[in-house]
Amino acid sequence: MPNIKSAKKRVLVSQAKAAQNKAARSALKTDIKKFEAAVAEGNRSEADIAYKVAVKAVDKAAAKGLLHRNNAANKKSKMTLKLSKLA
Repeated sequence: MPNIKSAKKRVLVSQAKAAQNKAARSALKTDIKKFEAAVAEGNRSEADIAYKVAVKAVDKAAAKGLLHRNNAANKKSKMTLKLSKLA
């Protein structure tokens, strides 16, 4: 346990940020899984809606630094291909 006041604060702040990042990462995975499920069902209208939500979530995650921008682009590209194959 740190003795210095600023070090104690850093521990608390880093724990809070880690919790926020974990929640955001979990929400991102949930949105992507919902899209994958809609594609697996073959439901085009549901997949369209889930696609828009998932792409927005990926963009937000990349903006926050949860994902590297190339990783985000790769995820969006794969989702787009899956959606176009569904048609």
